[in-house]
Amino acid sequence: MIAEGRATLEAAGVPEARRDAEVLLAHVLSIDSARLLAHPETSVEPEAAARYRDLLRRRAGREPLQHLTGVQEFWSLAFRVSPATLIPRPETEGILEAFFRLNRGPAPAIVDVGTGSGCLAVVVAREVPGARVLACDLSEGALRVARDNAATHGVAGRIEFRRGDLFGPLRGDLEGGIDFILSNPPYVREDELEGLMPEVRDHEPLAALVAGPDGLAVHRRLAGEAADFLKPGGHLIVECGSGQDVPLRGLYRDHPGLELVAIQPDLAGIPRILIVRAR
Repeated sequence: MIAEGRATLEAAGVPEARRDAEVLLAHVLSIDSARLLAHPETSVEPEAAARYRDLLRRRAGREPLQHLTGVQEFWSLAFRVSPATLIPRPETEGILEAFFRLNRGPAPAIVDVGTGSGCLAVVVAREVPGARVLACDLSEGALRVARDNAATHGVAGRIEFRRGDLFGPLRGDLEGGIDFILSNPPYVREDELEGLMPEVRDHEPLAALVAGPDGLAVHRRLAGEAADFLKPGGHLIVECGSGQDVPLRGLYRDHPGLELVAIQPDLAGIPRILIVRAR
């Protein structure tokens, strides 16, 4: 079955065909990959084989593996994902690494702007029990997924979810009261969209990916409004795209209420996580 799946996916040009075939078969059989490989003699019932081949067909059509299994690992936790959310990526863990390095208080006020699957908010709520965590997103579908993830990981009662565009849901009660703003905003340029992998281009929400002709439209709004909500000395920690560090340095440095602290690289050495402090 694994060999059949690998051949099907390789013929469709799917990267890491064997791995995906193993993951899909383990998913259908409700076992982990280690057990699958340790017991290759395990028989596959006709109904399970039919479901496996259907998933192979969809993966060959370049549906993301995570949409087929419904989960993606992030920060060593399993998060539910759907076409309503961006699939969490390892680079985004850099936001959390920066947060944990900077946070000094037992009860910080934290906002996850554009929460998507809720991965950032959920990890923070789990790791800092005294934190006040608020997560917002424009997409009701994304908020449903984020609420499910919060419930799965036992922090549903410790995260407040609000629907709205960027800082809109915070106005009226949170101005000047936030210690940390975390965000993985859209930053793909419009002319880059066609060149993305079909799994991304055709299946992930465009609103979570594309940010205008230069990819900086949302960053401009973050730079223009973050100081209104951060406490003095509070931090904005935000992800950026490859090659965007130079224009973003100027963008955030030009705002009188903000001070650029650093842009830290990801594991590939690409400047990825931008850290800004409120004056």
